[in-house]
Amino acid sequence: MIVALIIACEVGFWVLLALALAVRYLLKRRRTSVVLLLCEPVLELVLFVVTAIDLKNGAEPSWEHGLAALYIGFTVGYGHYTIRWLDGHAAHRLGGGPKPLGPPKYGLARARHEGGLWLRTLVAAGVALVLLQGAVWYVGDDGNVDSLRSFQWAAIRAAGIHGLVALAYLIWPKKDPGAPEGEHRVTYSKESVGR
Repeated sequence: MIVALIIACEVGFWVLLALALAVRYLLKRRRTSVVLLLCEPVLELVLFVVTAIDLKNGAEPSWEHGLAALYIGFTVGYGHYTIRWLDGHAAHRLGGGPKPLGPPKYGLARARHEGGLWLRTLVAAGVALVLLQGAVWYVGDDGNVDSLRSFQWAAIRAAGIHGLVALAYLIWPKKDPGAPEGEHRVTYSKESVGR
């Protein structure tokens, strides 16, 4: 049941997002699109409540509950970023706006971009860890919480691996092949400078 709800939340996320962007750029109703976008967190709240009720009703903690926590964490960490990215592309395609700049490709600007993504992964992992620890405490000593603990380690590993990737961009920055030898051209995008 939890996996079906996770799938329904994911489908709901994309349907709400597509509907909000269509309303914003095709129907020119910005306020209505904002209301639709504000419905997005309700999906995660429903998933959280159903997962808690499932555990309260005596369900044995399983990988489904761990996956629900990781999904909620990912949505908290990357949801706004994803919406903003798609909004930029919808503004270009549907609203006649400028083509959005992609992430920087070279040098410290790319390292900064990767570091920002890693911070989002840390937020996602942190939310998942808090939810999973709450579930462990909620179940208490009466239940087997090994699956919840294994998902905590999965969140920690994902954040650690992503941190190493981001660090690699900082230590070994990719050089611009068009820049003269010994000179590094730095490129910036709106995303890399936080706009």
